[in-house]
Amino acid sequence: GWGCMLRCGQMMLAQALICRHLGRDWQWEKHKKQPEEYHRILRCFLDRKDCCYSIHQMAQMGVGEGKSIGEWFGPNTVAQVLKKLALFDEWNSLAVYVSMDNTVVIEDIKKMCWCPGQSSSVAHSSAHLHRSALGQNKNTAGLCPGWKPLLLIIPLRLGINHINPVYIDAFKECFKMPQSLGALGGKPNNAYYFIGFLGNELIYLDPHTTQSFVDSEENGTVDDESFHCQQAPHRMKIMNLDPSVALGFFCKEECDFDNWCSLVQKEILKQQSLRMFELVQKHPPHWPPFIPPSKPEVTTTGAELIESTDKLFELEEEFEILSV
Repeated sequence: GWGCMLRCGQMMLAQALICRHLGRDWQWEKHKKQPEEYHRILRCFLDRKDCCYSIHQMAQMGVGEGKSIGEWFGPNTVAQVLKKLALFDEWNSLAVYVSMDNTVVIEDIKKMCWCPGQSSSVAHSSAHLHRSALGQNKNTAGLCPGWKPLLLIIPLRLGINHINPVYIDAFKECFKMPQSLGALGGKPNNAYYFIGFLGNELIYLDPHTTQSFVDSEENGTVDDESFHCQQAPHRMKIMNLDPSVALGFFCKEECDFDNWCSLVQKEILKQQSLRMFELVQKHPPHWPPFIPPSKPEVTTTGAELIESTDKLFELEEEFEILSV
């Protein structure tokens, strides 16, 4: 009853990493040998407390967003959690931008994505801290200077209790963009990962499936079949969508982001009387100054979650014995 939005967030992020390392046209084929980057992506999402984007890490990081363990996340909370976890992930080296107040600021994104070069000593020190924190991969390919690949997440409220029909065409237009990663959303307390549309129906993947635990094998590969959809995606009427959603986009290069900005201006902003979100060039003067996020000094590994959960089970067992 609480993990479905976390799983949807994992799906969106995994799609971004596939675009980052394998290309948007890559497709999974059963029993086909996959490149090493593919297995490294999977290892980021294993259900272990030391994996960068595991459900343990996401749940624990959500505590800082005011969500206790076992509490249901909304699309915006998942976006904030992914933004924080990405700071510890140097191999993928993503810049995660989560828009505020339905506004995407071009100036802030470019400031965040253009990272200056680092000296070898700084890079080595940073990589060492990262590995000790999360047990991640040993090279630091993501530390090179230049444009950091962008994961852009736009949390939106497209109505009060139901989606406002005025937003539907613009919402559907987002799925057509080559940078699209789909959308997080669903129904109240029931999250889905939306990947496209057909007419007035949305196409989505449903995380509400119980599957066996998967771990990495001795050679570093992962039994990957359960990581991929084994059945046809589901469909639902777009008017049944909860108005709280989060759009996702991936821009590997700066030209991808510039192209996205042009498409938004042409296909969404100029044609809508009531805009789904705003795209502005400069940082609004009444906002606090924009400071690109950096990795906190204190890291979390999810160990606290495991220990607290174990203690919780022990207390429950003691209570049951006392009750008897």
